[in-house]
Amino acid sequence: MRYFEARKGRIEIIPMIDIMLFLLVFFIMITLRMIPATGISTRLPTSSNAQVLPKTPLVVELRSDGRLLFHDKAVTLTQLEQQLAQNYANHPQVILAGAKNVTLQQLVTVMDACRHAGISQMGIATRAGRP
Repeated sequence: MRYFEARKGRIEIIPMIDIMLFLLVFFIMITLRMIPATGISTRLPTSSNAQVLPKTPLVVELRSDGRLLFHDKAVTLTQLEQQLAQNYANHPQVILAGAKNVTLQQLVTVMDACRHAGISQMGIATRAGRP
């Protein structure tokens, strides 16, 4: 008569943990692919004294074709100055990331616009390595 006895149901938790870990890894991998690569796409000049900054400053990118990028948007020199003066007057540091073949005059022109906007500290982004 053991055949007719009711069995108690058991919940197997080990396979459920395996499935949940698999899903967790899957979603982490998908999320990492969705995050856009951050950084500057400009080919920066090299310097033997390049340092990593502890705090992310504002970055103004000068392209080799003469375009300016601020927050990944193309801006003119006057628009850059207006945006810096209106929104970032209390943020004293700006990093200028110029392409390797940007002229000194282009760099100084952008530096003047930043200075007129009230930015007190400017730096130039470089890559580590020998010049």
